[in-house]
Amino acid sequence: MKNITTYQLTCLLLLAFAAFTVSCSDEFLEKNPKAELTSESFWQTEEQAVQAVNATYSHLRNWGVHVFSYLGVTDIASDDATKGSVPGDSDFLNEVNNFTHDANNTAIIGLWGAYYQGIFRANQVIVNVPEMDIDPDLRERLVAEARFLRGYFYFFLTRVYGDLPLVAHPLDPDEYTQERVPREQIFDFIIADFEFAAAHLPEKSGYPAADLGRVTRGAAHGFLARLYLFQNDFENVYAHAMEVINSGEYSLHPDYLEIFREAGEHSSESVFEVSKVALEQGGGGSQFNQVQGIRGDPNRGWGFNSPSDDLIAAYEEGDPRLEATVIFNGDTLESGEIVRAVPGMGPNARFNRKAHLPEMPPIGTQNSGANIRLMRYADILLMAAEAANELGNSSEALTYLNMVRERARQGDPDVLPDVTTTSQGELREAIWHERRVELAMEQQRYFDIVRQGRAQEIFANLGINWMPNRHEIFPIPQAEIDISGGVLTQNPGY
Repeated sequence: MKNITTYQLTCLLLLAFAAFTVSCSDEFLEKNPKAELTSESFWQTEEQAVQAVNATYSHLRNWGVHVFSYLGVTDIASDDATKGSVPGDSDFLNEVNNFTHDANNTAIIGLWGAYYQGIFRANQVIVNVPEMDIDPDLRERLVAEARFLRGYFYFFLTRVYGDLPLVAHPLDPDEYTQERVPREQIFDFIIADFEFAAAHLPEKSGYPAADLGRVTRGAAHGFLARLYLFQNDFENVYAHAMEVINSGEYSLHPDYLEIFREAGEHSSESVFEVSKVALEQGGGGSQFNQVQGIRGDPNRGWGFNSPSDDLIAAYEEGDPRLEATVIFNGDTLESGEIVRAVPGMGPNARFNRKAHLPEMPPIGTQNSGANIRLMRYADILLMAAEAANELGNSSEALTYLNMVRERARQGDPDVLPDVTTTSQGELREAIWHERRVELAMEQQRYFDIVRQGRAQEIFANLGINWMPNRHEIFPIPQAEIDISGGVLTQNPGY
């Protein structure tokens, strides 16, 4: 197996689906114990089809998908955050923060296989469910959910690595060697998945309460808008953002901080979030909150992903979102506890309040049930504002921008006055600023400054040598190139 890459290896591994396993094809394993489900016998019932899709959702909670490496190449790589924690702990994140990483960096290695495993799970659904004799409406919806999730996994991968192997179905042994294809082809593939999802998924209100958290038509349009934003295709950004706005399914939650607490899960503002639950036996949550939690007293985690000086300086005077985003050393929490970071973090230690857990997860599980917000309605409004401004409609852009600012001021008329400029350049800067402070520590900033063409200037001001035509994307993990026998090629500059 020395010539099989990580994403290829997933095609040979046992499926981690909750309800079934895949048997090996070797003759001595062909006979399975009675009642054991195999890849051949599994795809029979509606329950099994739903379980397979649920297993794809569950991968969103995976350590390699939305925890350490994810935070590394998003927040920590940006000007919003530093590594945090204590010196020497997971120093590979400092390399990402300072752009001294190479193709052997642990954070960069961790994402590749995890996201391809998600694609593998989605492909199993997309290939097998259409052949099942089940309710046609359910069948269509489940395939649409899987196609959205496959598009989501690929969208993140291509923003991180650029050109990718395009695996559109579970691979046969003679297909294991896969070359990278151009990013433009990957984008077309993702667009087709998101468009299929938008055409075949219900709106958020179309799901029963028990299915709250499944992907929706609004989420599909929202991610199409985000994809086109990354391409600076503002006509399509505007069209898809308006699909969400005009649906009437979403609104800004009145309390900004509450969005990130349990009371704000799947609120009116939620377009898509990863659902989690803290179980005594574990398995329903993730360590997304733990790795960012307070390191010290009260002990809530490891203290990584620390809000930066530059982010704090970006907030306008009196902006309530600063307090809702950053926990400072010495702050008093809602519980009355005073934050005392471990001495190794220094007196200026800070923590991401959006990931803060007022209560510890069940003892021994090392995971939390707090949901991970992947897209909010405020993001939709700001995408619509940016697109409208670029298309020459400053009046509409101001409407959407000021809706976000009005909610942010929390009823205080003395802070965050409405933006009034109709200069396209000035309004562009105002919208970019609003994206930063509204979506701070929500894993969007690095991708924003790359697609805006501002990364080199921003990092130069921080004393970081960010190099164009290299650092827009990260290196392909060297181990993947080695075991592919050179079929996979490295990105320029690495």
